[in-house]
Amino acid sequence: MNKTLGNIFKGDKVIWMVFFFLCIISIVEVFSASSELTYKGGSYMAPFIKHLWVLLLGVACMVVTVNIKCKYFKIVTPFLLIISFLTLIWVYIAGQTTNGAQRWIGFMGLQFQPSEIAKGTMVLATAQILSAMQTPQGADRRAFKYILIVCAFIIPLIMLENLSTAVLLSAVIFMMMFVGRVPASQLGKLMGVVMLVALLGIASIMMLGKQDQKAEQETAELVEEDAEAAKPGKLDKIFHRAGTWRSRIEKFTNKEEVPPSEVDLDKDAQVAHANIAIASSRIHGRGPGRSVERDFLSQAFSDFIYAIIIEELGIFGAVFVALLYVILLFRTHKIASRCENNFPAFLAMGLALLLVTQAMFNMWVAVGLAPVTGQPLPLISKGGTSTIINCIYVGAILSVSRTAKKKPAETSSARKPALATA
Repeated sequence: MNKTLGNIFKGDKVIWMVFFFLCIISIVEVFSASSELTYKGGSYMAPFIKHLWVLLLGVACMVVTVNIKCKYFKIVTPFLLIISFLTLIWVYIAGQTTNGAQRWIGFMGLQFQPSEIAKGTMVLATAQILSAMQTPQGADRRAFKYILIVCAFIIPLIMLENLSTAVLLSAVIFMMMFVGRVPASQLGKLMGVVMLVALLGIASIMMLGKQDQKAEQETAELVEEDAEAAKPGKLDKIFHRAGTWRSRIEKFTNKEEVPPSEVDLDKDAQVAHANIAIASSRIHGRGPGRSVERDFLSQAFSDFIYAIIIEELGIFGAVFVALLYVILLFRTHKIASRCENNFPAFLAMGLALLLVTQAMFNMWVAVGLAPVTGQPLPLISKGGTSTIINCIYVGAILSVSRTAKKKPAETSSARKPALATA
């Protein structure tokens, strides 16, 4: 029995433990936070069963990925780049709109977000470029140029419909270049350009964003007739999300104290109910399944699930969830440091940074430290494409831990068996 389980759950055991803890928390909290879907669908168990099936499919994809040798990931990179580019164009031209954002593609009865595939693809491409152009002094200066060229084909297409994902991915690639020892002068110049572009972008959003646009409302539940209303011009189509971005920037930067009696729970529903959920946790939490704000908080099962976790499990539960992601990052760093070759090390670190950075974004939004971004909590929030793709990311990290060639042990022979089994 143990041998059979060992053949299935290959790779680093700590990563597996973190993954299963996240899955257990996901099952409990999604079941608790899906009251809105239960009300709409008329079935108490349907949202939970669907999420459970998605998780099981994700685990199956993860097990398959674990059994792929990490050196074969290089082969699929060019194909994934082409697929990502074409599907991102496809979603922009004929994608399906949900909550005012055109991010989904329907294919053979399935719905998926091309940006989820594109994120992992960019990490793959960046890892491959950095590993191929490493020198004893660090990355060759040309690596910086090649990475930016690849980014120029993918990130702007993501940004049009999902600004937060584009920012998240850009941050991860920057951190990968730092880890990959890209010259500091190049990274410094890039930071300067990014700051300038960010300022110009914010100014454009504040000018072009329509304050009364329906998409800016945090509830953002557009009906079909609104989505198929008057045909916008080319400029309006490109910047049709500017109203949402402007609204989120204004709400986050507005630090004026608002008395509880004057809070508009219709206009500021997500932030207000998230704050209520956190404040009512009373440190120890209400207990699993006993959330009150889940009935009022839009996307309680997705974007704001961390607020529900705090409400039900208290501060200790919130810290435990955050600690799981920290363990994932540090354990992956340990795995990467053992790799003899650069590609698996950069790939594992890039994927871990992607997962942990997204988790950090989600937590910051839930507690009011960042503007609303729409980023789900990886491996916990209810999702379709994102859940399966995140499982594949963890599978790739486990593949690196299992199949990547290790550096010669520098410790004493007494510690060699421990290193081999870790």
